[in-house]
Amino acid sequence: MLNSIIKNMQEKKFNTGLLFILKWILICLLVACLVGSATALFLISLDRVTLWRSYHIWMVNFLPFVGLAIGLTYHYYGGESKKGNNLIIETHQTAEAAPNSKVIPLLMAPLVFFSTLLTHVAGGSAGREGTAVQMGGAIADQFTQLFKLSAAERKTILIMGVSAGFAAVFGTPLAGAIFALEIMTFKKIKLENIIPSFATAFGAHYICLAWQVKHTVYSIPTIPGVSLSSMSWTLLAGLIFGLTAFVFTYTGTLFERLFSKIKFAPLRPFIGGIFIALFIVLANSTKYIGLGIPSIINAFITPAGNFDFALKILLTSFTLSAGFKGGEVTPLFFIGATLGSILIWFIPLPMALLAGMGFVAVFAGATHCSIASIVMGIELFGMEAGVFIGLASVVAYFTSGVNGIYSAQLKTGTKYEIYNYIKKSTRL
Repeated sequence: MLNSIIKNMQEKKFNTGLLFILKWILICLLVACLVGSATALFLISLDRVTLWRSYHIWMVNFLPFVGLAIGLTYHYYGGESKKGNNLIIETHQTAEAAPNSKVIPLLMAPLVFFSTLLTHVAGGSAGREGTAVQMGGAIADQFTQLFKLSAAERKTILIMGVSAGFAAVFGTPLAGAIFALEIMTFKKIKLENIIPSFATAFGAHYICLAWQVKHTVYSIPTIPGVSLSSMSWTLLAGLIFGLTAFVFTYTGTLFERLFSKIKFAPLRPFIGGIFIALFIVLANSTKYIGLGIPSIINAFITPAGNFDFALKILLTSFTLSAGFKGGEVTPLFFIGATLGSILIWFIPLPMALLAGMGFVAVFAGATHCSIASIVMGIELFGMEAGVFIGLASVVAYFTSGVNGIYSAQLKTGTKYEIYNYIKKSTRL
């Protein structure tokens, strides 16, 4: 009799465990397919509107009106979606404290999708990762109610949405999975979040590739040997990249405060669009608008203009602070790569290596995601460059200041412990 009861309990436990595993396999497949496909559609659309704008540059004259349309749409229909990436991070942080909180509105996905395309077609300086991450988070969170997920499970599925979006948009599944874990949880990474994050990132990446999406290929042909001299120069470069990341974050905060003085929010991108359009016309150059992929590629081959990185900082910070949509990461790649390529004038390292180090390190400093940055560098540039990219990224992470581009990000870890210790010491 007792043996029969134990056997039934074991079978029930087995069945429950099997159903649990099958449920999460299904969720991973759904999130990967939907987010990967949505990101593929976005990347294809973004390439087409960018190409169209290059042949119809007169579109920049309509940037103020495009900004007004985006501003009015978000003002009257955006709701919580106005918070962007921070909404996803905040929802993850408060999931257990507020288990009955509303699901991230699905409207967030099409809003940021079309608003980003409008930003790019009219000449705004913005990226694309913010769009993919927001679409991923909004789509993934819809399964919270469908599968009746607990608060802890909801946190997992939000991580999956972010990892899927980031992995698909850049073609870096390892970095995408780690980025989601690092940006959302940092020191509180749980084992049950790791496998779903990696599985969804790889799934979304390959789904995106299945739609014939091609990602930009970068290469560093010459990598010097590891020596005291090369490591010392790498430390100096990392310091410069970290300070640049700090400037980018500070500039964004400064412009946000400036635009906040305009009380009617939809007027912010309208007024901002006027200044951006004037800049493009007066500068007679489109180098600093859009993603800037051609300039990033060229930075690995020939030195960029001395002020290219600075102008991209100003234009991107201004564009996003005004209320246009997109992301910061690809512009950060532009800033880091173009800055790195001109450091060759006084740092005796190969130009392509300096561009690759800047590409990754400025991203590490501005996002405070040093591990994901290093992994991305290895995925994009190969293992041989990993030592230089890793060292530069760690230095940039520690020298980029306390604030990053995601204001909702938790400020925890060794970096912040050091800052807090210094702050307390200076008070004594």
